[in-house]
Amino acid sequence: MKLLRKIIAMLTLLAFAFPLVNADGGRISETEIKQWLTYFASDEFEGRNTYSEGLGLAAGYLAAQLKSFGVRPGGPEGSYFQRVAVLGVKVANRSSLTLEANGQTRTFKQGEGADFPAFVGAKRSFTSDQIEFVGYGLGASPVHDDFAGKSVRGKVVLYLGSNGPAGLDARYRRLLGSRARSAIEQQGAVATIGPAFGSRRPNPQPSTNQGDNPDFTTAQRLDADVAPSVSASDELLEFLFTSVGANYTDLKDKASRGEKLPSVTLKNVRLTFNLDADYRVIRTQYTRNVVGIVEGSDPRLKDTFVAFGAHYDHVGYSEGEIEQTANGPRLRAGRGRINDPTDRIWNGADDDGSGSIGLLAIAKAFATARKPRRSAIFVWHAGEERGLLGSRYFADRPTVPLDKIVAQINMDMIGRNSQDKAENANHVFVVGSDRISTELHNLTIDANQAMAKPLALDFEMNDLGDTEQIYYRSDHYSYAAKGIPIVFLFTGLHPDYHANTDSADKINYEKMARIAQFAYELGLRVANLDHAPARDNRGPRAGKGSSGKLPLQ
Repeated sequence: MKLLRKIIAMLTLLAFAFPLVNADGGRISETEIKQWLTYFASDEFEGRNTYSEGLGLAAGYLAAQLKSFGVRPGGPEGSYFQRVAVLGVKVANRSSLTLEANGQTRTFKQGEGADFPAFVGAKRSFTSDQIEFVGYGLGASPVHDDFAGKSVRGKVVLYLGSNGPAGLDARYRRLLGSRARSAIEQQGAVATIGPAFGSRRPNPQPSTNQGDNPDFTTAQRLDADVAPSVSASDELLEFLFTSVGANYTDLKDKASRGEKLPSVTLKNVRLTFNLDADYRVIRTQYTRNVVGIVEGSDPRLKDTFVAFGAHYDHVGYSEGEIEQTANGPRLRAGRGRINDPTDRIWNGADDDGSGSIGLLAIAKAFATARKPRRSAIFVWHAGEERGLLGSRYFADRPTVPLDKIVAQINMDMIGRNSQDKAENANHVFVVGSDRISTELHNLTIDANQAMAKPLALDFEMNDLGDTEQIYYRSDHYSYAAKGIPIVFLFTGLHPDYHANTDSADKINYEKMARIAQFAYELGLRVANLDHAPARDNRGPRAGKGSSGKLPLQ
């Protein structure tokens, strides 16, 4: 702890050594963000891997800068840091699924015809007689959409076909693998039942491994309610379909050939999900979020917050050595793609140094400009690369009341052009703005149009059928899962994504500054509203080709 205090003190002096006050206030400085990011994405921070010394140094640097701006600490006990506990957990899972149909009752236990996820959340039971068979369960409009014209909200979704419909482009494999999540989190299902992969029975025996390997790792609360996703054996599926007069063997054969499957409501069937698991924590690792707050000016509204976020971790450095080969020097092992055979550090300038430093610039803008009515909270999340660890922890254990956060604006990779194409120089993907609050989406449009040089807003990755499933892959999703309206800003993937060539010299600083300014202007509009953006939960409507506002009703 003494060493950490010395490092933070040193970085604080370093921060004060540079002129940081922007006389205009509320303006993002391209010069400053270039200076900050060049240092933040340097080898000094060793790739900012979760649990590493490099990430600790990065946290100290951010905290020192916040202090120099006059941003007050937003963590526990007057600290800029929120400790994040990441748990490795062993599970004794006794969950089961009971089916009642045509006067018959069958119970399928974990490992005996049914496979439940390792993490089923809190112990609970619930019953549903609302079951929808939706064919392949794939929502990939306009290519293939099994949910078109059908509402499954509050129902159990049943689907078949491990390989999906015939002719499905390989780009949609990510969607195929996330059908259960999509049905629950996008379509509002309370549970899903799908086929076990391959011909084997799912998990024929409960885990008896007494070693040091956890069954799962999480930063979330273990007592949360989790919607179950059950992988079912042929025996379970045959009983379920036969009980309603359907021929499961025929459906399975059609699914194996990728043929068209029907859409059927299963009537006179009751399903009881009994979620019963004991969790034993066998490992605890610590990392930390960095949190700062700029207090609002309105006595009535300053206890409500606009949240801004980015993740400041990356993937670290290779411990392997450089060896000489017939084709020249080569790094033996890496943390991602190796574009430079001699560089052992993954600097993560764009991912997500750009978002982290953009966030730093926004925090300074709020601290030095005239204060809006609401407060602003800034969170640099740790462990995004390992599964949204820091944001999930913060969403479960916020340092301000979660119901006081009216919106969250997230930035992840805002410093490049999508696929490095020059025609994308003014382009930014906007994801999630319309899903929870149409009003927030329209404020996003207004904020961009008011810019001196508006950006080209692209909503393609907001489609339900987005092949990259970007909506689920960054920290905004931890807030959205709690019902908080979000806007995610992202400039797209490129050849240096997760490669050891994602360096600061490749950043488009003019573009990055404009995106940070856009995020600031949007947050300012939300912070000055006399009400929280209305949450109408109408889902994604802005998609490829969308450009304007959406009707509020």
